[in-house]
Amino acid sequence: MKKALVIINVSKTESMKLSDQIAAFLKTKGIHTDTFVFDGFCADSKITGYDFVITLGGDGTVLFAARNTAHSPIPIFPVNFGQFGFIASVQPEEWKEELENFLQGKSILVERSMANVRIIHNDEEIYCGNGLNDVVLCAKSAATTISLDVYYEMQLLCKLKADGLIVGTPTGSTAYSAAAGGPILDPSLNAFVLTPINSFSLSSRPIVLNQDGLLSIKVSESRADGINLKIDGAKNLELTVGDTVLIKKYEKKVQLVNCTADKFYTALRSKLNWSGGPHA
Repeated sequence: MKKALVIINVSKTESMKLSDQIAAFLKTKGIHTDTFVFDGFCADSKITGYDFVITLGGDGTVLFAARNTAHSPIPIFPVNFGQFGFIASVQPEEWKEELENFLQGKSILVERSMANVRIIHNDEEIYCGNGLNDVVLCAKSAATTISLDVYYEMQLLCKLKADGLIVGTPTGSTAYSAAAGGPILDPSLNAFVLTPINSFSLSSRPIVLNQDGLLSIKVSESRADGINLKIDGAKNLELTVGDTVLIKKYEKKVQLVNCTADKFYTALRSKLNWSGGPHA
């Protein structure tokens, strides 16, 4: 390995300090380091020409790196400066040991599936992109219902009237989908979870679908003055009535360093207070 990119989340002051230490450490290994300043609002741009990426931030910083390396997956070394750390599993105090192990080929590389998203407008594809966490369709204004026709493998699944719909990957099942009442999935599963947001029908419930199938969501007439599609809570696109959103499993997977099952379940126990005691 000869070249690394360090993505620094500038909202985390500790990440700025650590980036200098990491760059100095990698220099002793003969590895050139470039830095990218991430403020949470940066437009997506393909990352190329690097052997691996180090993220210094929370899960959102990892999502940014994943979207922009999806075309040619390279290992992402995620140091956690966020609140949850379901994806960013390397703790700041252990970065040096973990990075040394990674450079020596001793680390576990975990692959996570992504969602490929295409938007069809007037029979023409106007957008194609990927997300590691989720795809959300919702009204521009709060407390406004939208109408969606949801198909799975060309079969009508439901006609949904709700504030929105979340299509989450297993990785994203701990994010917005969980907050909206969806199930938490083991990140190794080959599945999508569809979670309605404040459905007009009390019978609407989250459903888990095989990720190998094609999900098609058509925007129907509603009172909403506009509908947004958000990928990973960052990429924001506008939809109109008649547009169709096609979602399927992306052909390539993200490579995350040491985001193992034991760290995932440890995060669930600690972050969600699954202590098993009287204060659980």
